[in-house]
Amino acid sequence: MVSDDALFGPEAADYARYRPGLPDAAVRLLAATQHGVPDPVLLDLGTGTGQVPRALLPVLHRLVHIDLVDVNESMLEAARAALEPVNSVCTVDVFTGAAHTFTPAAPGRAPTLITCSRSFHWMSRPQVLSMAGRVAAPHAVVAIMGDGSLWTHQADWTAALRELIQSYLGEDRRAGTRGTYAGPGRSYEDDLADSAFSEVTEHAFPVARTWKSEDVLGYLRTTSFARPALFAGRHSAFEPAALRLLQEHARGGVLKEDAVFTMLLARRHGSDA
Repeated sequence: MVSDDALFGPEAADYARYRPGLPDAAVRLLAATQHGVPDPVLLDLGTGTGQVPRALLPVLHRLVHIDLVDVNESMLEAARAALEPVNSVCTVDVFTGAAHTFTPAAPGRAPTLITCSRSFHWMSRPQVLSMAGRVAAPHAVVAIMGDGSLWTHQADWTAALRELIQSYLGEDRRAGTRGTYAGPGRSYEDDLADSAFSEVTEHAFPVARTWKSEDVLGYLRTTSFARPALFAGRHSAFEPAALRLLQEHARGGVLKEDAVFTMLLARRHGSDA
């Protein structure tokens, strides 16, 4: 097993506290994909602190097993701890490593739902889908989800915040433990079209969020483009400057974000929709 705690290990607690959850309608749609499945098994790739399974469990009570996959051991520990109360009715395994290298810990647990929320762009996508084709149940559903970030969101306050970050870190968006973010070379739809899961439907969920200035700072600490380690000792100067900027843009003490949470649901050709 390979763990990469350099990227988000120190920020696991902030990640759990400040990252926005999944829209309720998206969670209900995920649960609906398992209608008629007698013993659903969830494989959550890039699980982070376990947002997807934590959201699903209250509406998909029949889940019998969850596999959590992440390169970050600290994140997996947080996810496992959050799911500890369900262990009596739903078993949980963790796999530390790149998503495309996942192998089930025990036979007979073929996933019927494979989820990947806000993390597919970090992965070796064709290899991940090839792995999914090998391990998934015949009628499994693959769900690739996301809603961008405050870096990509278009608003006056996010534009000003982006400029402040760039004044410290340079024009290009930072990503990973080093380097910059170039974006995926092709669409996720094209990735799926070339995989075993070529029957795809797209679903969009508008989301209106309000942020407190202090919560935006917490969120930034969890991102690949503004996490503290990137600032090389200047983070203690950045955060007060960012807080002043955010407070100047806040209206009634809050900052508004209008996002769209997009979900691609993919199945094997000819499987039941």
